[in-house]
Formats: sequence, structure tokens, C-alpha cells
Amino acid sequence: MNLFLHNIGDLDGEPTVERADALIADPGHRFDYVLANPPFGKKSSMTITNAEGEEDRDALTYERQDFWETTSNKQLNFLQHIVTILKDHGKAAVVLPDNVLFEGGAGEKIRRKLLETCDVHTLLRLPTGIFYAQGVKANVLFFDAKPKDGRVKTQGVWIYDLRTNQHFTLKTKPLKVDDLRDFVACYHPENRHERRETERFRHFPYPDLIARDKASLDIFWLKDDSLDHLGRPAAAGGAGAGDHRPPGSGAGLVPGCGGRTRQPMKDAPNPRNRGRASQARPSAMIGFKR
Repeated sequence: MNLFLHNIGDLDGEPTVERADALIADPGHRFDYVLANPPFGKKSSMTITNAEGEEDRDALTYERQDFWETTSNKQLNFLQHIVTILKDHGKAAVVLPDNVLFEGGAGEKIRRKLLETCDVHTLLRLPTGIFYAQGVKANVLFFDAKPKDGRVKTQGVWIYDLRTNQHFTLKTKPLKVDDLRDFVACYHPENRHERRETERFRHFPYPDLIARDKASLDIFWLKDDSLDHLGRPAAAGGAGAGDHRPPGSGAGLVPGCGGRTRQPMKDAPNPRNRGRASQARPSAMIGFKR
């Protein structure tokens, strides 16, 4: 219905949206552009109703030849699925929660393969307060598919921090287009190879990223004013807020990036946020062909 209200699809023709499990298999279609807001929540599952009408949920693990890693984490599976359905030189913009940026195990292996085989060029760190579930921490990851020739495709990732010291709410201070104008200007869509660093926009070279613990992309460098009352320095690196080693100790320092970043202290997001986002927001994935 939402697509019809936005003049996408034909009321009298075949439905534009296919109601099925998108992760079951490679659909065979390839797209020039994919804009995706996959479901949040770490585990994939299937609801089974028995003869007595009782429901049970079985965890799903997708085993696909086109996936780099087999995992039940549906966020990581959707990311791998999007890479599959892009044409060579296809472009993607995907909303992902923080844990995809720093999770170990399959998460680390998928991040390394993504950086190696695609041109992962931009990460927009979204502020909190813009989703119905409070405290949801999300990002938009921008990357381009590239022909597979054995060469590393990511030269470096530009990160825009729209989260630190930014405060939004759904009712009293919603996120507006004007709040994104600086990011769009920094993104420089006319020629993203002519970008310049600003206070909120920084470039992190590929060698420095893969040298980080778990190849984490969970990077912050701005001082968080909300920590001033605690009487200790703000720690960067997202989940690494508990890391308070003294300056100069080399705690996750990324050379040549003009700022100190610290590694995550754990591989899991705040358990209080787990499972809440999937109940509070719809998901969508749209592919476009020229």
C-alpha cells in the first residue's frame, strides 16, 4: 500500500512486491541500484504452527554458495544478499545497525570481504531518536559493486558523524532535510573523489581499517559533550566507551586520520535494545534497473 501511495506499481497489474523470503536463494535478478532498509534483529527464524495450533520458532541458517559466510544473523545475510543482486558497478545504500560494524566472527569476515570486493566509500552515522524504538543506533552504508579481478576495491571509507552531540525526537525535534544538507555537501555527489575533510567528515584509508581489531568500522572522533559530567574523557569507537587508557597509549589509534579511535569493548550491542527495533520499524528493499 505504501508503494501505491507513492505511485510505484500498478493497481490493476501484477504486484511490484514479491511476498517471499528474499534470503532463501539467489533470485537471479541484478540491479543498478539497491536502496534497502532490512529488518533489524540479529536472528532469522521461521514460525511453525503444529496440528494443535501451537506456534514455535526455529532458527534459520541460510547456506548459499554466493554468501561469504553462513550465519543466522539476518542483518549480515541481507548485506551479503544485496552484494549478490548488484550488477557490476551497481550502487547500494543500506541502513544497518551498529553491531554490523563491529561484530566479530562471521561479521568480521563479511566486513573484510566487503571492503576487499566492493568499493565501500561512505558511512553515515545516524543520530538516535529518529526511530520509534528509543536508543536504536543505525547507519547508512554506501558501496559500489566492482568486477571481480582479485584486486582490493576499497581505497578508504569516508565517515560522517551525524550522531555525536545531535539530539532528535520523533515529536518535538524530528530529523529534517535541512539536517542532512551538510552531509550531502560533504558527500559531493558530483564527484566524490573531490571530497574534503571537515569536523564531522573524515577519511580512513583501507590499510588502517583492516588493521583495526575485527576490522571494525565503529569509529567516532568527536568529543561527546554528554560525558562531561562524568569527569572523564570521551572515548571514541562506539561500543568502546569503557576504554579509558591514557593518551599516547595507542588505544586503537588510526594513523594519519587526525583523531583517536578506540576499539569496541564487546561484540554485542546493548542488550536492552536487542529485538526492539524489529518490532518498531518496517523494512524495505528496492532494486532499480536502468
